[in-house]
Amino acid sequence: MPPSLPPTLRQRRLGAELRKLRERAGLSSTAAAARFGFQQARMSMIEAGRHAVSADRVRAMARSYACADDKFTDALADMTGGRTRGWWDEYREYLPASFADLAELEHHAHGVRVALVIHIPGLLQTTDYARAVIQAAVPPMRAYEVEHRLSYRMKRQGVLHRDSPVRYAAVIHEAALRMGFGGTETVRGQLRHLIEMSELDHVAIRVIPFTVGAFAGAGQSSDYVFGPVAQLDTVQLDVAHGCQFIDAEAQLAKYRAILDGMEETALEPAESRAFIHNLSRTI
Repeated sequence: MPPSLPPTLRQRRLGAELRKLRERAGLSSTAAAARFGFQQARMSMIEAGRHAVSADRVRAMARSYACADDKFTDALADMTGGRTRGWWDEYREYLPASFADLAELEHHAHGVRVALVIHIPGLLQTTDYARAVIQAAVPPMRAYEVEHRLSYRMKRQGVLHRDSPVRYAAVIHEAALRMGFGGTETVRGQLRHLIEMSELDHVAIRVIPFTVGAFAGAGQSSDYVFGPVAQLDTVQLDVAHGCQFIDAEAQLAKYRAILDGMEETALEPAESRAFIHNLSRTI
């Protein structure tokens, strides 16, 4: 029998939310399992995301745990079933597991907010710019590794171009616009691409110019991914070994406040588009 695949981020999140509901209800995993007529080991597997659970079972658990939030219960029920298979699965052999988790998270997102100071956001990068950024990684990657990461990054951008695209709001510091990844022509092409993307109804790009000076969140680089309800929002941070995902309520509130502050500091979308256009003519 082939080894079972580890649970995805989505499966782990469902299990974690069911565990939180159980704990708030003051039940041990053994007592909760007895209520539903199965062994404690199965309850542990469900809460770890390692055992599939049906939508009906999730609704029954929510009722048993006295969850009165119907929208939250519905959102949890929608997360049930087996693994969500998508294009990202073909990369599990070549890239860290967190990369597939990020692609799946974006696929199911109800909206995304990002803020970057040094790089252009991945979903807005051109192929040439993305290749230059990936090639600058430490330690250096082999040519085939660069191509795997490049094709993965380009496929992630599909969430902005599908029939029902994700609403996307990006705050980009002027430093990121001026970083010379790939040379002058690559940067010019990247700036033109940002202008084109900013004209889409579901994409909002705001620029923080150097003239603003210091601002709250200057050291932050984060993606805030909206779930179907606020309790299922997720923050994704880039770390040296891949991606880190945060979903604690206090941390979500912190990053919302940081992004709010950065958006208030930044130029409005129309002003930002003009800023990028003028910059592209001077580089």
